[in-house]
Amino acid sequence: MSQKNETLSLFLAAVITIGLIFGGLWFLMERWAQLNRIVPNQSGNSKPTNPLAFGNLLFNKCNEPKLPTGTFNYGGSTTWATIRKEADPALQSLCPQFILRYTQPAFDKPGSGTGIRMLIENQLAFAQSSRSIKAEENVQAQKKGFSLKEIPVGIDGIAIAVNPNLNIPGLTVAQLKDIYTGKITKWQEVGGPNLPITPFSRKKESGGTVEFFVENVLGKVNFGNNVRYIDTTTEALRKLASTPGSIYYASAPEVVPQCVIKPLPLGRTSRQLVAPYREPYIPPSLCPTQRNQLNTQAFRSGEYPITRNLFVIVKQNGQTDQQAGQAYADWLLSSQGQELVEQAGFVRIK
Repeated sequence: MSQKNETLSLFLAAVITIGLIFGGLWFLMERWAQLNRIVPNQSGNSKPTNPLAFGNLLFNKCNEPKLPTGTFNYGGSTTWATIRKEADPALQSLCPQFILRYTQPAFDKPGSGTGIRMLIENQLAFAQSSRSIKAEENVQAQKKGFSLKEIPVGIDGIAIAVNPNLNIPGLTVAQLKDIYTGKITKWQEVGGPNLPITPFSRKKESGGTVEFFVENVLGKVNFGNNVRYIDTTTEALRKLASTPGSIYYASAPEVVPQCVIKPLPLGRTSRQLVAPYREPYIPPSLCPTQRNQLNTQAFRSGEYPITRNLFVIVKQNGQTDQQAGQAYADWLLSSQGQELVEQAGFVRIK
């Protein structure tokens, strides 16, 4: 009886082992089929591919033949951080011969101006900027033997954020200027509660967003003495959440989806207030299950009053750096690149 039980146990063990082996083989074959799905090629025939997935997008190959081979330093605007996170790894994976190396400034904070300066000083192959090239920057570049070219690849909006408990329908651009130049100091003056206004900003030298704001919203007028300076947008949003009556401005993708603040409608006149988010507004109480989304249509049409382009800044020196910057911009302007610019939270330019 003991011998029969032992034989039965060995038989069952063998059956289980064989089942596990065949089950494992079946799983591997199914997984291989998924990774090597059959898709039609341009000639209409079918062939196996191994597509790379980024977010909800599938890319099959490197479609940018002009990308040079080598390692290229690049850097600049902090606004570009989400594009660097979404788009640049996709390009690297698809085109491994084109190696991107994000380079921080050694003794300064990253930003559009810093990136352009590093480009002029030949520390970068190309730069990313959230503002246009200044005339004096082109003069400096020409002294080095080349000029600078800006290539727009996306659209961004400047969103205004306030404390979530502030009850106000919105602001005009003129009112926003008066707040940041110290002419308006209480919310009561713009239809809000009897509460002091606490404006936050990064310093002017911090990056392209502040420079753009000073030039295009403040009309090159200096900040008022009422403005409190912070180092980062993350810090500013945290202070907004805990400071009644506070206000801040930043790139729309950094503001609109946040749960701890309220994005504010903005207009050229008080009768034309346009929200930086898609209506209806989602209150913080429903976040993060639901989040506000960018009002891309208003940004693209120019209906929203403070928009700007995002640029790749390219050296015009006839060398590999120029080829790298131009090809990088061309890829971002391709259908793949524009999808990723949009996925990064910005508005596609084409």
